[in-house]
Amino acid sequence: MIIDIQPLKKKDILEMDQMFLKQGWPSRQQLLMEYLNEQEAGERYILLAKINNKTVGYLTLVPLAKHGPFKGLYPEIVDFNVFESYQKQGVGSQLLKAAEEKAREIAAVVTLGVGLHNGYGSAQRLYVKQGYIPDGSGVWFNNQNCAMNVPCCNNDDLVLYLSKEL
Repeated sequence: MIIDIQPLKKKDILEMDQMFLKQGWPSRQQLLMEYLNEQEAGERYILLAKINNKTVGYLTLVPLAKHGPFKGLYPEIVDFNVFESYQKQGVGSQLLKAAEEKAREIAAVVTLGVGLHNGYGSAQRLYVKQGYIPDGSGVWFNNQNCAMNVPCCNNDDLVLYLSKEL
């Protein structure tokens, strides 16, 4: 299977939004338009994975992390999705490799935050297999370091930050 990695174009947004809706997710059309505007301003890179000219996944890379322990220090991979029917076929690994190549143009380290609930299980395994390691600051909740015994909720806002030396 040949996976082509390319930047987001306006014509891709509707197709991607339909893929999210098909998976039972809410519309992401507005968010994707914001990403496109940020890409055009040089504030974010959006990498699409395409098979036979069909978008099967994407990720975004910001030049400097906006939250967490790496805020303002290193590039961060943010919003990484492979559509369900294309998972476990190497799409995520290729997107990750492409993001690392782009990040290498900016810094010697790339970072990311991963959710802790089981919906992120595949991502957690992928990151470990690809050499990402926890930063040692523990978990973060709502963009704040979560101290011992502080209540938090195991939702998308509870994350562990990882990094990889390039």
